[in-house]
This record gives sequence, C-alpha cells and structure tokens, in this order.
Amino acid sequence: MWNSVATIFHREMTSYFTTPIAYVFLVIYLSLSGIFTFNMGNFFPRGQADLLSFFTYHPWLYLFLIPALTMRLWAEERKSGSIELLLTLPIRPLEAVLGKFFAAWCFAAIALGLTFPLWLTVNYLGNPDNGVILASYVGSLFLAGGFLAMGSALSALTHNQVIAFVMTVTVGLCFILSGHPLVLEFFSGWAPLLLRDTVASFSFLTHFTNIGKGVIDLRDGIFFGSLMAFCLYVNVLVLEQRKGA
Repeated sequence: MWNSVATIFHREMTSYFTTPIAYVFLVIYLSLSGIFTFNMGNFFPRGQADLLSFFTYHPWLYLFLIPALTMRLWAEERKSGSIELLLTLPIRPLEAVLGKFFAAWCFAAIALGLTFPLWLTVNYLGNPDNGVILASYVGSLFLAGGFLAMGSALSALTHNQVIAFVMTVTVGLCFILSGHPLVLEFFSGWAPLLLRDTVASFSFLTHFTNIGKGVIDLRDGIFFGSLMAFCLYVNVLVLEQRKGA
C-alpha cells in the first residue's frame, strides 16, 4: 500500500515544483505572512517578542490560499480525463487520496517552515516563549491539514477548479465563523448552551487558538484528526463511486 502512496506522493510533489504553482504560492504566502505580522499585526508598536500577530491571521490566510492549492487536486484530473487512467492503474482510491493529501500537506509544511526567519527575529529582539511558538506551529500544521483534507474532498466532486475553490472557501468560512464571537452571540439568549457549545466545537478558531496558547489538548488534536479522516474518507467514497460508474 505505502509503495503506491509514495508513488503518488512523488508524482504530486514533482508536479508542484515543475509548474509555477509552487513558486507563486510561496511568494504570496510569505509576502502576506510578513504583511500580516509587521503591518496589520502591529508587531513593533506592540513591543512584545512573540509571534501572536503572525498566527492570529493564519486561519484567514489559509482560508484563501489552501483552496488555491487543493482546487486542482482532483478537479484537474477530472477535466483532463487523466483520472480515468489513474483509476485503471493497480492503485486503490485510498492510496491515491493519501498520496495526494500527504504531498499537499508536505508542501504546506515547507511553506510554513520557510517562515522560520520570523522566529529567529523575535528571538533576536527579545526572549519569547518558544514553547508557545512551537505549539502554534504545530497548530498551524494541523489547521492546514484540516483545510487540505476538506479541499481535496470537495475538489473530487467537480471537474471545475473555480467551483472547487469557491466551495472550499465557503465551507472553510463556515468552520471558522462557527467560533467567532458574533456567531456565538447570535445563539446566546435563545439557544440551549449545548447547541452553542456544539457550534463552537466545530470552529477552527477555537481549536487553533487553544493550541496557540501553548496548550496542546488531546481534544484539539482529535478534532483535526477526525476532520481529516472524515474528509479523506468522503474523498475515497467519491472516487470509488466514479470508478464503479
């Protein structure tokens, strides 16, 4: 099984770096990270040696950049017809899904890793809590995995990359806003506390913020792990249905 996953992984990673996609994504990601950290995040006026301003905007950064990465995963295969060839190969849908997902996640990890100069900068300027920063990086990686799995499943539903992008942004926005104070305030006063807590439990903001505080709770890891497993399972079901059609 893992040999097939590795084959798909290598194929996807090669496709990233043989096209402008990887380089355009990295330039935009790193540029926006810098703008959010130093300009919009008021890094210097705050006078704090931490990366709070960097990680605060990560859910919103991923909301638009990760769908740009996932929209082509399956939609492009369906549009070009290469998915038909892929499904005739001695590779199970699960292996193809995992290979593509791990490649996209690895690429997102590379992009995140390239922000290490920010970490060096705050250590140069002060004495930050590196444990909190490390936990925030781990949380960001989980967050990216959740977005990627969701985007991959939605990409398999259509042959149009633009539609895949819009669907992923829309669903991702719902997951983010479910924990926003304005949404929770809407439920307060009339909805049972259980319903309010249930809505908040699906929020990317809630789980990512918890990890960003330096506390890696098992429940937050289970949330992102379950989300990734569920979305990849749906992805496999869609491919198996298409293979059997």
